[in-house]
Amino acid sequence: MSGLIEKIEELASGKKNLRFMEVCGTHTVSIFRAGIRQILPPNVELVSGPGCPVCVTDDEYIDKAISYAKISGVIIATFGDMLKVPGSDSSLEKVSAEGADVRIIYSPLDCLKIAEENPTKKIIFLAVGFETTAPTAAATILAARSQGIKNLFFLSAQKLVPPALKMLLNDSAVRVDGFLLPGHVAVITGAEVFKFLAASYKIPSVVAGFEPEEILIALINLLRQVDENRAEVANEYRSVVKPEGNIAAKKILAQVYEEVDADWRGLGKIPKSSLKVREEFAEFDVEKILPLEVKKSARRTACRCGEVLRGIISPPQCPLFGKICRPLNAVGPCMVSVEGVCAAWFKYRGALT
Repeated sequence: MSGLIEKIEELASGKKNLRFMEVCGTHTVSIFRAGIRQILPPNVELVSGPGCPVCVTDDEYIDKAISYAKISGVIIATFGDMLKVPGSDSSLEKVSAEGADVRIIYSPLDCLKIAEENPTKKIIFLAVGFETTAPTAAATILAARSQGIKNLFFLSAQKLVPPALKMLLNDSAVRVDGFLLPGHVAVITGAEVFKFLAASYKIPSVVAGFEPEEILIALINLLRQVDENRAEVANEYRSVVKPEGNIAAKKILAQVYEEVDADWRGLGKIPKSSLKVREEFAEFDVEKILPLEVKKSARRTACRCGEVLRGIISPPQCPLFGKICRPLNAVGPCMVSVEGVCAAWFKYRGALT
């Protein structure tokens, strides 16, 4: 790794202060775990963007999930990092302690067995994620239909990364000189979906792997693009990421889902940035089968998670960070998820002092 670090120092020498943003929670954790921030030259800064799907999920969705959990005869199936995300006045963890049936799963396909074993109950899967997990959710819907399962439903909040990057670049408060693009997402979408970054915004970008060496190689690529005054979408994760992506996965997504506008925490409403179950599969859309209205969230805290997700501030600049907001008592979602940037800062902050 020493040779890679020396190359970064060489390319960064004499440059202005550069801010490169990673937009993947796995990158965020890998960067902290390896201490990459500390070994970079002072004029090269890594900032974390909206790379955690739980973190960007808006309060209204959380409140709706909690409301569904309170209905008799409903089983909520969810990934574990959704349990402690605070809604307006509760959380899934709290309503579970009060008697709601909330079950942690590791794949949407686990819902098929739960539905079969509980034929008199409604199983609602909280479909929260990015392009990485969406194909498996779509495959679960297709499997449920083929198996004749009638009691499995989806509450969808699956987000798309490219529209969020556009929103960031159109935000005058955000300053980014390059992107470390999410390798897991690009496995599905392909690298070509990010070409607009270079073509329309002249922003250097690199699809990166997750090992420390792979991240450093991606940073070298970004610095070379800056040094040569050019912008392209480079792929340094070619072993698994193809230009066209996963054709089969994209076909399933197009079959089951359509793109819709959606609210993102910290970024507001972003056009065509989320996936909603198509009308042809409406029998799996819980909002069609069991409509539920929730009041707009009135929760007000000093949490600055939205600014953290845009890379405007770092977690320690939030007045709650490490004080009343800690992993076991999280005020905001950035501290809840294992991929949340506040959780990463808190866990590895000893290496930052």
